[in-house]
Amino acid sequence: MEFLPLFFDLKGRDVVVVGGGEVALRKAALLAKAHSKVTVISPEIHPDLSDLIKKNNGIILNKEFSGSDIASPSLIVAATNQKEINAQIAKIAQAQNIPVNVVDEPSLCTFIFPAIVDRSPIIAAVSSGGSSPVLARILRAKLETVLPSAYGRLALLAERYRTSVKQKFDKVNLRRGFWEKILNGPVAELMFAGKENDAEQLLKETLEQDAPVKRELGEVYLVGAGPGDPDLLTFKALRLMQQADVVLYDRLVSEPILNLCRRDAQMINVGKARANHLVPQEGINQLLVDFAKKGHRVLRLKGGDPFIFGRGGEEIQELAENGVPFQVVPGITAAAGCSSYAGIPLTHRDYAQSVRFVTGHLKNDTTDLPWHELAYSNQTIVFYMGLMGLPTICEQLIKHEMPRTTPIALVQKGTTPEQKVLIGTLDTMVDILSKEQIKAPTLIIVGEVVSLHDRLKWFDPAQNISIS
Repeated sequence: MEFLPLFFDLKGRDVVVVGGGEVALRKAALLAKAHSKVTVISPEIHPDLSDLIKKNNGIILNKEFSGSDIASPSLIVAATNQKEINAQIAKIAQAQNIPVNVVDEPSLCTFIFPAIVDRSPIIAAVSSGGSSPVLARILRAKLETVLPSAYGRLALLAERYRTSVKQKFDKVNLRRGFWEKILNGPVAELMFAGKENDAEQLLKETLEQDAPVKRELGEVYLVGAGPGDPDLLTFKALRLMQQADVVLYDRLVSEPILNLCRRDAQMINVGKARANHLVPQEGINQLLVDFAKKGHRVLRLKGGDPFIFGRGGEEIQELAENGVPFQVVPGITAAAGCSSYAGIPLTHRDYAQSVRFVTGHLKNDTTDLPWHELAYSNQTIVFYMGLMGLPTICEQLIKHEMPRTTPIALVQKGTTPEQKVLIGTLDTMVDILSKEQIKAPTLIIVGEVVSLHDRLKWFDPAQNISIS
């Protein structure tokens, strides 16, 4: 172990930062966040650094560093671009037993700044000992995904009840067991869901009883899995995926995303394809209710966003009517994900001032849409589930006076390695499609913004094709 991890209490203490550039700014910002009194020494000061120090009642010395500037600070940071001065600062500080950090010079440091995950009062720190700061930041990013921001509020809640718990349980093992159940159970879940008052009430009830409160009802998590790329999942979605007991998933949820669910969860495929529903919608609704009433944590995992052509509203309506608690986690809808990965901005000042999301497959199996509204210029139209209805879409838009030369894109399995993009016009797309083996899920984008595809495409898997 090259460095011993320690946490300094710097509230109200004097610290010195030598240097006035962006590096000094980053270090000073961390020190100010710890409520220390920061003195910056440099003949030239970055404007943002100057503002930071003034805002936090620090001190600015516009001068070259000299040994007499170090009196007795709690620590000092050398952040100049001059190695000789940095080495001099380190030598003086170490002679006076003052903790010193020299940026990018681990051998001169007696302490280093770790990569920090701040969930105050919970703090997680990762360090490579100065050998690879970039790797430490990457590891910090991974920790960010598994540490919800509500952990800080959960810690504050626990702090408020520490004395009461200690009075109730006189043995360490009993106290530890109580807190493990609280911090890994329903109280924590309520806090993560933003229900802080309910979480505190449940903690009180649990503390007042000899045995822990047993929840008769489970909970349903309605989670948007996005268009396919697992990297597009939200932090909250990933956390709920990894703790659910039962998972009901659609066919549009990609295998890499399913692999992120809890390994021992019960997995149930309720996928729906055109005219082929493994489980009818009413059956899905009932499964959610039944599993939750048995006390399970149920994950309803849906492709894209559950509230955009995902029938999420129907499902939580059923849950609400049956008194089942639920959470909804938005996902990146197919329109946003597929268009981005195809290099097609949905709005653009030169081409489209609005965008409309339309389902190309209605409940009654028709494509009966308000075509006169859709055929306007200066807008983008995105058709979900429109593959089978593509000939009708092109025919009706042309019939309602949208120019035959209007660009149109069809994106298959957007955001995944199997993504394919077909580019044509309203007049040519049906013929283009007849020559290709395209299968759902697909997304159709109509509008002048499609013309930007060739210039803006950046995601280019080997199978990607573009036809004009």
